[in-house]
Amino acid sequence: MIGQRTVKTAVRAAGVGLHTGARVNLTLRPAPAETGIVIRRIDLPGQADFIVAPERVTDTRLCSALEGNGAKVATVEHLMSALAGLGVDNVFIDIDGPEVPILDGSAAPWVYLLQTAGIETLDAPKRFIRVLKTVRIEEGSGDGFKWAQFAPHEGCTLSFSIDFDHPVFRQSAKEMHIDLSRQSYVTEVSRARTFGFMNEVEYLRSHGLALGGTLDNAIVMDEFRVLNSDGLRYADEFVKHKVLDAVGDLYLTGHPILGAFSAYKSGHGLNNRLLRALTEDASAWEWATFDSAAKTPQALRNLYPQAV
Repeated sequence: MIGQRTVKTAVRAAGVGLHTGARVNLTLRPAPAETGIVIRRIDLPGQADFIVAPERVTDTRLCSALEGNGAKVATVEHLMSALAGLGVDNVFIDIDGPEVPILDGSAAPWVYLLQTAGIETLDAPKRFIRVLKTVRIEEGSGDGFKWAQFAPHEGCTLSFSIDFDHPVFRQSAKEMHIDLSRQSYVTEVSRARTFGFMNEVEYLRSHGLALGGTLDNAIVMDEFRVLNSDGLRYADEFVKHKVLDAVGDLYLTGHPILGAFSAYKSGHGLNNRLLRALTEDASAWEWATFDSAAKTPQALRNLYPQAV
């Protein structure tokens, strides 16, 4: 059986929010099967908690921000990406501020914390969302044209293309395809950092964004080059980070998706529009569980690393 997962013990992190610049503490705690991924604003009075869901996304300006029961939590995508990559279905996320800590700008610190806590497999089958038909969302025109889609596939693959008019991107791969049943999310994707441009910083900060951004938690470029002294972690780190974000955005269902995701110049907003288009169309998907090895497709047997 492919079982649901949670963390074995509580684990804590502290840091600043990328956009608010505010210091925040966050704790991941074990949760029983069928709990889902529950975010709790412990700094607010009453039951300021909610289960993650696509329809709770209320802001997609350079991040995915969720709201529920009077609570808002922004920049959830890197933590959600790590939870997806390690197959964690059930967890309580206690946070004392409005934004998840950015840490180093990738999902790698969250992967490390989850592995430190340990992953426990529960006695309940993992519930997958199986894509039954192609669902596609398009936006813009000309140079602003972008799209994202799901297509049926008995596995989990992501294909992403980016296009930025900047000298650095002429030397970096603009496309990535990954089959998560054959390639490791942890080694191939999780270390890719968020990125931005110096000439946008003043504008972003005037709009209350990127107040906590530094060279320690983002790749920053001037007009010609990467400013980080340590350079890039991957030769194709930019497109890998877009894949990392997509993994996190798509996991806001709280369930892994069996299907092929592909996108061109997509971001948090388009990812969420696609996810809602899928989940709101009852003919586009179905639940799938695998309670025995004989019934489990070969592509899924190596989808997740072993629980530790």
